[in-house]
Formats: sequence, C-alpha cells, structure tokens
Amino acid sequence: MNATAAAYRGTHDAIPDPRNEQVLIYVNGELKPRGEAVVSVFDSGFLIGDGVWEGIRLQDGVLLFLDAHLDRLFQGATAIDLDIGMTREALVEELKRTLQANAMWDGVHVRLMVTRGNKRTPSQDPRLTVGSATVVVIAEHKVSNPKARETGVKLFTSSVRRPSPDVLDPKLNCHSKLHEVIALNQALLAGADEALMLDPNGAVSTCNATNFFIVRKGEVWTSTGQYCMNGITRGNVIRLCHENSIAIFERDFSLTDVYGADEAFVTGTFGGLTPVAVVDGRCVGESVPGPVTLRIGQLYARLRESCVARSGEVHGVRAAGSD
Repeated sequence: MNATAAAYRGTHDAIPDPRNEQVLIYVNGELKPRGEAVVSVFDSGFLIGDGVWEGIRLQDGVLLFLDAHLDRLFQGATAIDLDIGMTREALVEELKRTLQANAMWDGVHVRLMVTRGNKRTPSQDPRLTVGSATVVVIAEHKVSNPKARETGVKLFTSSVRRPSPDVLDPKLNCHSKLHEVIALNQALLAGADEALMLDPNGAVSTCNATNFFIVRKGEVWTSTGQYCMNGITRGNVIRLCHENSIAIFERDFSLTDVYGADEAFVTGTFGGLTPVAVVDGRCVGESVPGPVTLRIGQLYARLRESCVARSGEVHGVRAAGSD
C-alpha cells in the first residue's frame, strides 16, 4: 500500500475543524485568504529549503513559551546568516495581528516560517537573493486527537540516520526536512505512525518530528541532545523532571534498551506528551500511558497553565515568556 494512502494517525493528528477553510494567512505583511496565500516559485524555501521556522501553541490567549521559540528562531537565522528583517517585537506584533484577524484565542497552532526570500534565478547562491526575507504565518484551529494519547503511537526504526552537526545540525529548526520525510515514509510503509531515528553512531536519537524518551525502572532516559532536535517541549520535560525529583538522564542508549523499556513517550509542541505503545512491532510496557509518562504529562499541563496565568494581556492576545 502506498504510504500516502494510509489513514493519518500520529502525534500531529488533529481533529478536523471547518473554520480553517476561512482563515487568513500572513504573507509578507498582508493577510490573504487561504486560497490566495502564495509565495513565488523563486522563493528560497521552495527552491532549496533555505529557511527557519517555529510551531507555537496559542492557549487561552497566550502564545506558550514564546521567548524560547523566538530565541530558537533568531539563533537559527543567525547560524545560517539569514536576516529576518524584523525585530522580535515587530514579529510578535505580526503574530498577534494574524491571530486577531482570525478571532483566535484558544486551541490554535501557529506555524511561523521565514525564508531567505526570492532568487533572481534558481540557485543555492545567497548572493542571488533579491529583496528581503519571506515571512509567513499560518494560524489554524488545531486540537490534537485524544486517541493518540489514549492508545499511544507505533514507531518503526528507520534506516535513515540523524545527521551529525557538521553535516546538518539537528538543532537547526530549518526547512530542509527531506531526510525526515524519507524516514517517515519508511515507517508508514511498515505500518507505523512515525519513525524512530538513530544517530551516526547507532544510538537512539529522536523521531522524525518529535523527541523520544524511555522509562526504565523509574528512570527517564533521553538522548544526549547532540543529534536530536532542540525541542522546546523536550527542554521543558527535562527541567520538570529535575524540579520534581524524577530521575532523568541525557545519555546514549540502544534499541536493545528501548525494547526492554517499561514506558516510552515522545514530545512536541503540538501533541505535548504522547505515549508510545509499540516500537518495531514490540509492545512497550504493560499500560499506555505508563505511570511515569502520566505524571510527567500532568506536570507539563500544569506548566502550560502556569505560563498562561503569569502572562500579561496585550491587545487581546497575551504573549507569555519562555518559562
């Protein structure tokens, strides 16, 4: 069966919302109806995947962990020598303008994308860029499907490895995602929901779109961070464990450790914490979610509520700190 024909299921599975057909999308300062929101075929992101992006949740009028997301965006842009063309403050105002234009307050996922801009001709060469960066904001009414948290997701270990920092630094939240797409396609063809990926040395790294954790004898293990995505949720979970006396280790571990784990879960901005039920055909643990996963999930939910409570209202959409 073709992977694209398979029913969608996974950590990014959202409950369908017809309001999304009418959303206005921000493209370089203008708000466009969905069907008219386009970029040039000469755009650097379209041509060569040259750009950075962020996914941000809106909860009760608050852009959650906004400072951390902006830090990652601007650090990534600096690393690839991309001039976003806006200050942080100006960018936040445009995010708010987009949300207000769509009368959005809660249950929203925002995709903020920045590319190097249009090219004079198809080419990798940044010197052929014409004009300023392309900035796009897509805000959609998106609530994760609770079935993923209730039943857990299935993972399949891909033959595609996470690249090393000297090839394509995984900490860059960039538009170049083909290796992750190939890994995900392998997982889908194997009947799984997402791909588990190893690092260049064969240790477990991350999934194609989320970060991966296991629980063994009450201890939480995740990768060293050297070859995985610099996830905002991952960082929050690590900190929550430290603050709540949950033993957590950033370390190398193998698939053998995964197959013998008591629990496993993945983290991401959209789905939060999602339990893993199966890895490579092997059931993980005795219950989904397991007790440690459930506790960390509750702590993370409280962190989000705390983030909302501590924010200050600004023009009807409140911008919370990084927490």
